[in-house]
Amino acid sequence: MKQFKKYIVLGLIAVAGGFVALTLNNWMNGKKGDTFEAKQASHFKFASSAENGLEKPIFDFTKVAEVANPAVVHIRVRIENQASKQPMEGADMFEFFKDHGFNFEMPKQGPREGSGSGVIIAQDGYIITNNHVINGASKIDVVLNDKRSYVAELIGADPSTDLALLKINENSLPFLSFGNSDNVKVGEWVVAVGNPFNLTSTVTAGIVSAKGRNIDLLRSSGNQYAIENFIQTDAAINPGNSGGALVNAQGELIGINTAIASQTGSYAGYGFAVPVNIAKKIMDDLLKYGQVQRAVLGIQIQEMTAALAEEKGFKDLKGVYIPGVLEKSAAGKAGLKKGDIILKINGKETNSPSVLQEMIGKMHPGDKVSITYRREGSVKSTEATLLNKEGNQKMEIADKTSSGFSAAGITFESVSPDVLKKLGLKYGAQISKVEGANKKMLSEGFIVTHINKQPVYSASSASKMLKAAKGGVLLEGKNADGSDNVVGIKVK
Repeated sequence: MKQFKKYIVLGLIAVAGGFVALTLNNWMNGKKGDTFEAKQASHFKFASSAENGLEKPIFDFTKVAEVANPAVVHIRVRIENQASKQPMEGADMFEFFKDHGFNFEMPKQGPREGSGSGVIIAQDGYIITNNHVINGASKIDVVLNDKRSYVAELIGADPSTDLALLKINENSLPFLSFGNSDNVKVGEWVVAVGNPFNLTSTVTAGIVSAKGRNIDLLRSSGNQYAIENFIQTDAAINPGNSGGALVNAQGELIGINTAIASQTGSYAGYGFAVPVNIAKKIMDDLLKYGQVQRAVLGIQIQEMTAALAEEKGFKDLKGVYIPGVLEKSAAGKAGLKKGDIILKINGKETNSPSVLQEMIGKMHPGDKVSITYRREGSVKSTEATLLNKEGNQKMEIADKTSSGFSAAGITFESVSPDVLKKLGLKYGAQISKVEGANKKMLSEGFIVTHINKQPVYSASSASKMLKAAKGGVLLEGKNADGSDNVVGIKVK
C-alpha cells in the first residue's frame, strides 16, 4: 500500500513538472516572438527547389532569344557635318547612348557614321528606334538579322519621347508583339537585345530594377513636353543598344532601350527603356498623322514630398501637387486650381509626376478624362477635355500624304529594291505626284537621285532637302524607262 502511494506521488510530481515545463516553454516562445525572425516565420515563402524536385532554379532564355533576335535590326546612319545635328547628351551621369561613332571624338570636317538598333513591329517593314539614333541622318541603312540590307524611310520622329518610326520596303518580316508595360513588375526577368559596339544580335538578361523613373534627361535637352516614365533594368546594355528591344520572359516587347546611368559612357549597372505603352501611341500617331498628337492638361506638377506635406499641412504623400494652372487650359476649364492634389486619372492612382505624364501622354487632344483630386482636405472629382499645345482640340497633320512625302508641290515615295536594281541605282526617291508651277517640268515616275548635287537616299530626305532649298533647284536622276534626266525647278 505504501509502495502504491509512493508511485502515485511520483506520478503527480511528474505531471506537475511537465505542466511547469510546458508553461515555461510557452512563455519563452512568447518572448521569442518579439524578434523579427519570429515575426516573419509565418510569412509566405516560395517553395524550395528540393520541394519541387529540382536541384537548382532554371532560367532559360533561349526561346526568348529565338523570338527576339530576328526582329531586332542594326541601324547605320550617315550624318553630314552640321553642328546642330550632334547627338543629344543628357545632364550629369545620365545620358543617351553615344551611338554616333565609338571614338567619341567628332570630326570637325566631313560626314560621319553612326549606329544603333531598331525593332521590327510589323511584318510590312515598320521599325521603331530612338530619335537620337537617326537625328540629322541623311541616310539610314537597316541591316536585318539575316544580313539583308535596306535604305529606310523616316516616317516621323518625336524628340519628346526620343522615339522614331522607320519603314523599309519588305514584307513577311519577323516582328515582336507588344506586351503591356503597365503590367511589368519590379524584379521581373527581362532580356535586352541590340547591337552594342557593332556586335550584332547581342542578348543580355537581367531584372526590372524599378519603374516610373524620371531622370530629367529629355527635358534637360530642351523638350518642355518630354515624357519620362522609364523602365529601369540591370540587363547589360551599352552604346549601340539604343532603339533595341527590352523583352519579357514571354518574348513580348515591353520597352525601347534608350539611356544609361554612366559616368564613362559605357554600361555601369543600369539602363532605361521607354515603356512600350507610350511607344505604341507615338508610333500610331506617326503612322496615321505624320506627327505626334500631344494632349496637354495645362498644369505645373510637383512631386509630393515630406517637406512639401509639412509646409502645406498635408496628412499624407499621395497624389501629385499642382503649383500652378495655365490660363484657359483644359485643367483650368475643368475647375482645377493651384494647390490641388491630383489623386487619380480615369480611376488610376497618380502618385508621381512621371506616372501622370505617361497617362496624359497616351491620350489625344479632344479626349475626356475624369480627374479625382483633393482640395483643402476634401476629395472632389471633375472631367477635363484635353487640348493640344495651341489650346484647341484640333488634330494636326504633318506635311505627309497617304502615299509619300511632299514639298514644293512634289510628292515623293520610296523606290522598291527591284526597281533600283533594274535601273542600276543604289538609292533614290520616286516622284508620284506633281502640283503647281513645277508640273510642266517634272513627270510622275521620275526617280530623283540627287538634289543640288547631294545624294537622295529616301523620299523623306528628298522632301526635307526641298523644304530647306530656296530659288533654283537642280534635280538629277532617271526616268521610269531608265533614261537619264536633269531638271531645274524653282521653289519659294
